[in-house]
Amino acid sequence: MLEAVQLTEHNPKLGEFDHAGDDHVVPFEVGPLDVRGRAVQLGPALEAILSRHAYPEPVARLLAEACVVTVLLGTSLKFEGKFILQTRTDGPVDMLAVDFSTPNALRAYARFDAERLDALTAGGPLTDQALLGAGVLALTIDQGVHMQRYQGIVQLDGIGLEEAARIYFRQSEQIPTDLRLAVARQVLPGGRSQWRAGGVLAQFLPEAPERMRVPDLPGGDGDPAETINDPVDNAWQEALALMETIEPAELVDPTVGSERLLFRLFHEQGVRVFDAVAVDDQCSCSRERIHGVLSGFTAEEIRDSTEDGKITVACEFCSTSYEFDPAEFSGN
Repeated sequence: MLEAVQLTEHNPKLGEFDHAGDDHVVPFEVGPLDVRGRAVQLGPALEAILSRHAYPEPVARLLAEACVVTVLLGTSLKFEGKFILQTRTDGPVDMLAVDFSTPNALRAYARFDAERLDALTAGGPLTDQALLGAGVLALTIDQGVHMQRYQGIVQLDGIGLEEAARIYFRQSEQIPTDLRLAVARQVLPGGRSQWRAGGVLAQFLPEAPERMRVPDLPGGDGDPAETINDPVDNAWQEALALMETIEPAELVDPTVGSERLLFRLFHEQGVRVFDAVAVDDQCSCSRERIHGVLSGFTAEEIRDSTEDGKITVACEFCSTSYEFDPAEFSGN
């Protein structure tokens, strides 16, 4: 756990720059290594999402990792749309659902079996693999109702979310990519604590396409599995070596921050950061949207949905409850 830190307001002087701080994704570029990427630290927004459902700690940690992956990927969208991460597995945590709607709205939800989780917890420390079990991870880019969705599917069988994200890039985009995630609880004055999470994503994007060539999957061109996503290019190998030096505490420590971490990693080569992208705890549900869904119900479905003279719909993401008078839909 992180120790409590008293933060002070920073007013940058001429020649200095301010830090993005929590709940902002910082794009960056390391020109000499042909590397681009994004870094993020999630604080208050993540705490709001996780505390709303009072998840058990193992579930909260897993969902926090999923949030980091989603914002790192979702903030790369250059159009109005949505990036959706969803798992369907046979483990105690059988579903994770996270989506990032441009420009900055994040929401997340986890479904779990409390009895199975308690039984698993009694056996000792839990891993992502044990919590998820076997199943699939779907990563979807939704460009709106008039555009076709793009979806990448990764099999979850003995791997965690961090490795699954690497496989997604290998299969779907064939871009050499490395990813680091961390989750922790920060101790605050008075004994309180709050969730924090962070991550860095780096991609190898040289101008010469042949430099970033990624071999086919096993069974394709015969390249061994260990070479996949690791082209023999000195620049990318150096970037991978630097990414491996990242300590989990650096990713979540509020006194480090994304910019300072990037400087620690790449100061010898020179790293350039760009305007940060905000991340807000913001659900897309609304009374009007749910009313529109109910308006499509048949009369029988309206009757089946009515209890104690009203229809109650609760959003799984934000826990907001909406009540409707069945008479509003009497025309069905």
